[in-house]
Parts: sequence; structure tokens; C-alpha cells
Amino acid sequence: MTWFSSPDDASSRLHGAGYLADAATATTTFLAGALEKPLLIEGPAGVGKTELAKAVARATGADLIRLQCYEGLDEARALYEWNYKKQLLRIQASSGDEGWSETHDDIFTDEFLLSRPLLTAIRRDEPTVLLIDEVDKTDVEVEGLLLEVLSDFQVTIPELGTVAATRRPFVVLTSNATRELSEAVKRRCLYLHLDYPDAAREREIVTSQVPGLDDAVAGQLVDVVARLRELELKKAPSIAESVDWARTLIALEIDDLDEAAVRQTLGVVLKHASDHARAVKELRLASR
Repeated sequence: MTWFSSPDDASSRLHGAGYLADAATATTTFLAGALEKPLLIEGPAGVGKTELAKAVARATGADLIRLQCYEGLDEARALYEWNYKKQLLRIQASSGDEGWSETHDDIFTDEFLLSRPLLTAIRRDEPTVLLIDEVDKTDVEVEGLLLEVLSDFQVTIPELGTVAATRRPFVVLTSNATRELSEAVKRRCLYLHLDYPDAAREREIVTSQVPGLDDAVAGQLVDVVARLRELELKKAPSIAESVDWARTLIALEIDDLDEAAVRQTLGVVLKHASDHARAVKELRLASR
């Protein structure tokens, strides 16, 4: 499958899927498909890393399989595990005349295999986007598993042998850069760094997602969000929260984002009390 025919094609089709990609993002996305290499995307939370993988799936008609990473994630949750309860029932139901070797061969088959995201993506014949989300939250040991998968797109199951991909998935790894990933993982990937967009692009994103938003209000919103991101906050507003704020203004029929409107709706974009207090102080909003 040819995921995208060119960077321009990637840009156009991603735009049609609701994702406004700049030139670097469109080019790297095209190359990830053309070279069949995983795409590692780093950047702060809320800049559209996960959304890019979803947009690729929407734009190409592929199914999305997501592995959400977290501390303590192990092979059984990422790759596969055996259905031990079902195996035990099979053993108990086997006749006394049946030897252990026959029973052993019987219970280590696909029928008793619980396929997790990595193995599921490798075994699929249909176009698939594999999203390995927030890979920096996993333990270092999990990277060894990812190396095997990302190197040859195959997995070895001792009881069944080696399972190789017949159709390579489009792989996207996202990271908030809370820890440095190994050079071995990075070497196998194309790299893309996403940051918060500039004012013009964020305004374009917001207005495309919220068509009824007045242009002047969109400009005010983007300006306030940019000022908020310059503050030392626990959680800076994401692009998705900018869009939510725009939808909030539409719902409240606010046609001027003045100090009163900002104060009234600030909870849509700031989710910590300390951030709210800092914003009120730094933006010199009346605290009443």
C-alpha cells in the first residue's frame, strides 16, 4: 500500500481529515509511509502528536490500533499472553488417555492466544496505523521489546514460532520527552518534533475546527493562549483546549474576549488552581 504519493498529497489528505500539517510534518509523514519506517514524534503535551496518527488513519482509511504506554507496562499487555483459565479448562476436560504432549500441543494454539496491540498490528493483513502513545512513560526494559518489533516487524512466540508482518503497519511513536529514549530506538525511526504552532497557524486550526467563530474573536483567543503559554504553568493550554475555548465562546454567545469573558471561561483552558491564580495575576484580570 502507498500511504501517500507525495508530501503535497499527505498535506492535502491530512487537511481533509481535519489535521493542518505544516511542510515539515507533511514531508516526514509521507516519508514514514514511503520508507516503511516508524515515526517518532516528540513535543510538549497537547500539540497534536496523537492526533496526527489518528489523522493518518482517517486520511488513508486504515484501522487504528493504539498501545497506551504507562509505567509498569509489560510484554503481556503490549504483545500477547496466554489465556491460562481457558487452558486450564481444556486440560481438565482432556481425557485421561490423552498424553501430556498432545494436550500441550493443543493448548498452545491461536485459540488460547490473547493478542495485544503490538502482535495484533503485526498480524493484520488490512492497512493499519499502530500508535505507540507516550512511549517515554514505559520502563527502559520495554524498549527491548519495541526494538524487536520495529527492527524486523516480527515477533517470536516460543510455542508458535516467529510471526512476521505480511503488511507493515504505519507506526507512530509519541513522546512528551519526560525521559530520553535509547539511541537504538531513535535510530530505527524517522524523527519529528512538534511544538505549539505560531499565531497564524493556530488561528487557522481554531477557525477550521469551529467554523462559526468570528475572526476577531479568534485573533483575541489565540493571543491570550499565547500569553498563557509564556507563563510558568503546571499545564500550558493545548491546541485541543484552544478549540474547546472557541466552542465555549460560541455556546455562550460571547463576541468579545474581554477581561470579563476571559475570567468567566478560563477554566476551559487551565485545569489547576495555581495556574488559574497565576493567570489572573499575570494577565491583570480582576479577581472578583
